[in-house]
Amino acid sequence: MEEEQAKEQKRVDEVIDKIEKQKQHTQDLYDKAHTETSSVEKNYVQNAKVNLIEADDRIETNAEIQQQKGLVARAVENETILQRQINDLENLKKSPYFGRIDIQDPDEPVSESLYIGISSFADQSGDFLVYDWRAPISSIYYNGTLGPVQYSTPAGTMQTDLKKKRQFNIQNGEIVHMFDTNETVGDEMLQEALGEQNDEYMRNIVATIQKDQNDIIRDTRSDLLVVQGVAGSGKTSAILQRIAFLLYHSRTSLNADEIVLFSPNKLYSRYISDVLPSLGERNMRQLTLAEFFSRRFEGMHVESLFDRYEKQVSLTSEQQALQDWLEGEDFMHLLEQYTLNLNANNIKFTDINLDGTVFFKKEDIQNIFESFPTSMRVSERVLRTKNQLIKKLKQRIKLEIQKDWVQERLEDVNEENYHDIVGKRHFKSFEEEKNFIGASIVQKKFQVIDDAIFNNYFIDIYSQYISFMNSLDVSVNISNAWRHHIDEFSKQLELHQISLLNATPLLFLRDLITGGGGNRKFQHVFIDEMQDYSVAQLMYLKHAFSKAKFTLLGDSEQSLFKDITDPNELLKKLKSAFDVRRARLITLNRSYRSTAPITNFAAALIPDGQKIEAFNRQGDLPKIILTNSPRVMSADLQQLCHEELKAFGTVAVLTKDMAESEQVFNILQSSLHPTLMTDGDRSLPKGVVIMPIYLAKGLEFDSVIGFNVSQENYPTELWRGTLYTIASRAMHHLTLISQGNVSPLITHLDTNLFGMQTSILPK
Repeated sequence: MEEEQAKEQKRVDEVIDKIEKQKQHTQDLYDKAHTETSSVEKNYVQNAKVNLIEADDRIETNAEIQQQKGLVARAVENETILQRQINDLENLKKSPYFGRIDIQDPDEPVSESLYIGISSFADQSGDFLVYDWRAPISSIYYNGTLGPVQYSTPAGTMQTDLKKKRQFNIQNGEIVHMFDTNETVGDEMLQEALGEQNDEYMRNIVATIQKDQNDIIRDTRSDLLVVQGVAGSGKTSAILQRIAFLLYHSRTSLNADEIVLFSPNKLYSRYISDVLPSLGERNMRQLTLAEFFSRRFEGMHVESLFDRYEKQVSLTSEQQALQDWLEGEDFMHLLEQYTLNLNANNIKFTDINLDGTVFFKKEDIQNIFESFPTSMRVSERVLRTKNQLIKKLKQRIKLEIQKDWVQERLEDVNEENYHDIVGKRHFKSFEEEKNFIGASIVQKKFQVIDDAIFNNYFIDIYSQYISFMNSLDVSVNISNAWRHHIDEFSKQLELHQISLLNATPLLFLRDLITGGGGNRKFQHVFIDEMQDYSVAQLMYLKHAFSKAKFTLLGDSEQSLFKDITDPNELLKKLKSAFDVRRARLITLNRSYRSTAPITNFAAALIPDGQKIEAFNRQGDLPKIILTNSPRVMSADLQQLCHEELKAFGTVAVLTKDMAESEQVFNILQSSLHPTLMTDGDRSLPKGVVIMPIYLAKGLEFDSVIGFNVSQENYPTELWRGTLYTIASRAMHHLTLISQGNVSPLITHLDTNLFGMQTSILPK
């Protein structure tokens, strides 16, 4: 094998040499482009300083400036593309590839060796020295075992014979080790990758993609792809590789701006932000559910999932039943039915005002709406009402031009204002020019009216929602909670606040009435931690992104404060709610994140834990420390953190809520200088970090300490998902600390799965 490795190293050296030459050539092009950009920018500045006196000069100068702007934009874009190519080549030089497949096509006398890497690279003759991992032929590396294999291409399914599969670990141009395998990706490479300590950012996993993950990545047919993956199964990594694959597969018809990923929080968004750039792709759009709603409720504060969890713990059974109803498919259908029965008398029209004075009366708006046939949909009648209001606004603008205040403003127009208003336009007469400028002045003043019409502010959607809620005949079992919910909505409205519970139906109601809210630009929507979304929320997102294909991923076992949903039952519900033809469920049961002892312990906490397959990576048993007082627990926690920091760069203390996190922070503040993470944090520092468990969703840590897993703190099965989520965040080391008796959710487990000891303080 040493002789083989020497031959392979020689090839690596040759490829790197060619990459370096290509990089130098691209650098020369970049330097030339940079010089051109500087020259164009200098010309632009000089032209922008031309004195604007005569009308002809104004027109000519404006044309030159617009031309220079275009030249600057193109020069900058060219420079950016070249810089990206240089970065890609630099990354490729460090590790040109990670895999090799030898294939022999039918009727071919000899086999051909293909090398697989993060991106393609061809020599000057056009021969591919490295194939992109997303290329159709590369799927053999991930899916195939030695012997006859097939792979999909744009031209159809192709057949070949896989003769050899070799894996490499190349660092800084040197083969650290290599081995041949008949597996999709051998355990040896996985062991090495998974044994490393956690970084601040997630890394791409293209060298270690498993077959089931590859099925997720390369699915291009499903309208709805649901990925149910146990904690640590690599579902988030696979989804990011899926985005990279889709951008490669559909590069002529899809760009990163047409993909959106819903993240659980900003910290998570930052954690995954380096994966796509490391693969040479721009990041997709990324936002949280609260951010998505906030953009649609201008001027309102929408509750975050973080805030929602804080309140969830204290819900009564009646409040929980009400919440389940409000977040279900039936409630959304009630909204649809309500809008079908709306007429001019029960729509909550409102005045449109300008500077405190009524500009359009609500009675007049209602009369316009009522003038259209009742056979039309409400949204169509609203659209026609908008068009009529816009016509009336234009008429008002024409009349307003002749008023004294406009004539006075016309006299104050200077050269700069004139240039901004007129641009490249030519006028047949001075009167035409004067009317155009006057109309621009009035339009600017009346812009607030135009915005109000455009945004449908002539309908009070909040009053409409209250009217809808009051129209419902609710079950006696939730009647008290229902009345309180309506009152609470009104109170929150005065404070410009909206709960997540109301945000979804409120937006849906507004869209159904106005016909707005849809965004047909996006082709793909990804939702991570789907178990934290209600069916109603998912239905609304499907309504908002009606032309997009959806990929939902999560772990039903990590549902906090609610019962676990069977994945097949969930798919059935979603297929009905989404009304799609091609729905697919992929289940990932093998966990790679944690050592086998941690995975086995976490799996035992949940009813279906036997389905979880632990990856064979050895480590210490999870440890439970039993203390008998707050003082002892505080001292134990401090000592434990000190010990863990000696071995690991990051130690996470996870709690069930923010109050506990603040308690832990006060305990550790003076001796360890920990970081208390909040919903607004965007980066994960080294050292000791403290956070409630719902902020740790999607994250992983070298060492995890679960705080106070006592019987008092985790008394019933309602908390099993929380404990499972805490345990499954740990990669290498897991310790749980309890004040008093340990939760029965833990004590009923097989004692071989963990070690228990009393206070670790010296006697």
